[in-house]
Amino acid sequence: MKKVITYGTCALFHYGHMRILERAKSFGDYLIVAVSTEEFNAVKGKRCIYPSEYRSIIVASIKYVDQVIPENNWEQKVDDVTKYKIDVLVMGDDWEGKFDCLSNLCHVVYLP
Repeated sequence: MKKVITYGTCALFHYGHMRILERAKSFGDYLIVAVSTEEFNAVKGKRCIYPSEYRSIIVASIKYVDQVIPENNWEQKVDDVTKYKIDVLVMGDDWEGKFDCLSNLCHVVYLP
């Protein structure tokens, strides 16, 4: 089974979020989505209307998503790739190059 992971805040879930999840799932058989917690969003300078618990429930209801986990910090990505035996990390191209350091652990894809 080929495992894929992606990360996001998913505040006010919209069509663009759904499309990136659909496209991420196309890279494998099992998609894990890490949804940013309020504490981590504060570090990133973001604030959400809905708490991460609600955003996670929304994301989990999307047919492309197999599992939702919390995203607590930047460093977590390395641990997640190892812990969940990830084959592909998918991120939006606004993060282009930022996670190339993980390419020795998995395939890294940046979607436009």
